[in-house]
This record gives sequence, C-alpha cells and structure tokens, in this order.
Amino acid sequence: MDWLALALSLRLAFWTMAALLVVGTPIAYWVAFSRWRLKFLVEAVVALPLVLPPTVLGFYILVAIGPRSPLGQAYQSLTGGLLPFSFEGLLFASIVYSLPFAVQPMAASFGAVDRRLLEASFCLGAWRWATFRRIILPLSLPGVVTGMVLSFAHTLGEFGVVLMVGGNLPGRTRTASIAIYDEVQALNYSGAFETSLVLLTVSFSVLLVTYAAQRKVWTAWPAN
Repeated sequence: MDWLALALSLRLAFWTMAALLVVGTPIAYWVAFSRWRLKFLVEAVVALPLVLPPTVLGFYILVAIGPRSPLGQAYQSLTGGLLPFSFEGLLFASIVYSLPFAVQPMAASFGAVDRRLLEASFCLGAWRWATFRRIILPLSLPGVVTGMVLSFAHTLGEFGVVLMVGGNLPGRTRTASIAIYDEVQALNYSGAFETSLVLLTVSFSVLLVTYAAQRKVWTAWPAN
C-alpha cells in the first residue's frame, strides 16, 4: 500500500475543505440572498464542475495556472516555482472541482432560514455580519457541515482533474486514486484492493459521523 499517496490525499482533502469553508461561505450567502436577475448565471458557473468532464475541467485549469497565464506568472514571481504539477496547483484545482459540493448545501441551508427572523434582527439594529453569525449560521449548521464533508470526500476520490493538473509525481502529486490506477495497470490487484479499502473506510466513516452529528443538531431544536 502506498501510504505516502494516501497521506497526500488526506492532506489535499483537508486543505480543500478548509479553503472552501472560507471561499464557499460568502458565495453561498450571495446565492441564497441575492436578488440579481441574472443570478442563475453565477449558479450555473458554480455548478459547472458537476457536469463538465474532469479531463476538460483539468485542461482548462492547467491552462489557467500555466506559466504563461497571469496567475501562473504571479505565483512564479512570488515563489520561483510553477503551479502545474505541484501540490499548490492540485489544491487550486480541487477547490474549483469541489466548489459546488460545498456551495450548494450551504446555499440551500441559508435560503431555508425563516425570513421573519432576519427581518426581526435587522429591525433591532443588527448588522448583516451579526445576523449571519448569530442567526443564519447556527440554523444552517447542518448544511455547512454537509458541504464540508462532501467536499472532503469528493476531493479524496479525485482522479481525472488531479491527473491532468498534477500528473503522477510520488510524494508531490501522486494521490491515492492515482496509486490505485497504477496498481491496477501493473496487475497488482492486492495493492489496489488495500488502498481502495482504506479510502472506502475513511469515506464511509466520515459520512457516518457527519449524519450522526447532523441528527443530534436537528434534535437539539425542539419541534413546535
């Protein structure tokens, strides 16, 4: 079993989840409460990774972070390295690829909050940030947790985008899914089975704990 690839996948999934908590929350808030008529365009862009083939998305991300792109040039001037075929490039690609898995559950939870509570908060003079922190976020916690868990689990099993952007560099961009593919190509089915079993166990355990925690959160609010 390639423990190094498994550790890299777990690290990539964790940082993707953390980044999406920061990046995805304001996007989800805007999607839930914006009254812009063309909001559906933003929603379509956010949801695009759900229907776009991973190789196509990976190709465009590779072009967007390449050494000739503004983002790639800025990163190279700051660090001296290249974004493609690096962990940072993988992280950027994973954030884009898992964005809808974080934004959509959070936006749905934000939008389900009773508007009367928000209006009461505004009438009492609370700022938007205070209303979000004291009312929207606590009532939407199950949706936020779901978005984070889905983004973590989705990143853990990435293959096409990771292979396009990061390649297969041991210790740098070789994730567990790529390691499984290599084992199958080498007809080492026992090694592929072991790594797959670990990923299955981790993913199922994360989902199991999440759904159990959500049930406790919901039961904490008594039904009227």
